[in-house]
Amino acid sequence: MKTTSQIQHDRMSNLKISPNAAPQVAAQGQTDGSETPDFNFIFKEDMSVKPLFKIREKGKYGFMDGDGEIVIEPQYPIAEDFSNGFARVKIFDRLLPMDHLGRLLLKKLFHFVGTFEEGLARVRMVNLWGYIDGRCNMIIDPQFQDAGDFNGGFAAAKYNNLYGFINRSGDFVIKPQFEAAGKFNNGLAAVRIADKNGYINSKGKVVIEPIYDFCDTFQGDIAVIMLENNWGLIHKSGKILITPQFEYVEGKSDGKFTEGLAIVKQGEKYGFVNPEGTMVIRPVFDDVLPFSEEVAVFRYKNKFGYMTALGKLHIEPEFDAAQSFSEGLAAVRVRNQWLYIDMEGNIAIPPRFVDVSEPFKNGLARIEKDGHWAYIDMSGKIVWLEEE
Repeated sequence: MKTTSQIQHDRMSNLKISPNAAPQVAAQGQTDGSETPDFNFIFKEDMSVKPLFKIREKGKYGFMDGDGEIVIEPQYPIAEDFSNGFARVKIFDRLLPMDHLGRLLLKKLFHFVGTFEEGLARVRMVNLWGYIDGRCNMIIDPQFQDAGDFNGGFAAAKYNNLYGFINRSGDFVIKPQFEAAGKFNNGLAAVRIADKNGYINSKGKVVIEPIYDFCDTFQGDIAVIMLENNWGLIHKSGKILITPQFEYVEGKSDGKFTEGLAIVKQGEKYGFVNPEGTMVIRPVFDDVLPFSEEVAVFRYKNKFGYMTALGKLHIEPEFDAAQSFSEGLAAVRVRNQWLYIDMEGNIAIPPRFVDVSEPFKNGLARIEKDGHWAYIDMSGKIVWLEEE
């Protein structure tokens, strides 16, 4: 289990590099971040582009379309899924963005290229960070010791060993003054001052005092705060909704809300709270998964079932393993065989799979058959199978 300091390090990394070029601070009359432009048009997925699915052949990765036709030949030792129009693939010992046609962004050979957020990706050249657009044009020259992803039109950037916030022109709208900085969301961003964490508004003013060991990005009007290794919830007004009391378990009891509920752990049991801080499902389960399609997996006495958001039984705990529902189907295991059930608990795809890798997405699910990858459609028909 990670400590608070490890969590802090993972989410707010500090590079110790001396820059040789000073970025500009926004002059009077430029935006101070109080009015955030709408950048939704920049990074919406192109709905005319058909989804692509990662495939594997002889240890190399490529992509196919929903009909099982190979679009990008398997040739990369590592490939990530597509997000915001690009997938990162490994070439020249580094991950580089690739579009749906298999074209690599190779105008310049960067040491690191991040994922595209709001139309820009952070890049590192030698020891300095800047930003490129989807055509690999350098939008913000490398000049920062560290740089975060854009969110709401602004990104955290480090200069002279301190963090501030830049706009899409690379100008500091909040001057570097913080030990660490997170992302703006709903008008607030987490920052670290004197080894404690709080929140500032888009003008750089501290609105929630830095008294916490960790502060996460706001989810709507609420955010996770931590003291020692326990988390609670705070409202953007500064009102404490839940005092830090729940054990932090990364990827499980971490304050992330899905469908209006977050998993909590008390002792060795799990339950759910709502954004108002009310415990809507008491911690009585041995294990749970986040809510998906209005139901959640739970484990009770080593059997898995499904419950509603009111904590009512939806499907009896009769499975040896279970995954969340996606596109109306969920994978469950009975002894050593996986099958798919529908929302009523009826068998939708009979048992014949050794392992299920991913839930249904865009009409296909990846499974494993005799040690080989395969994709099935929602009738259970195999549309692609890895060659032996």
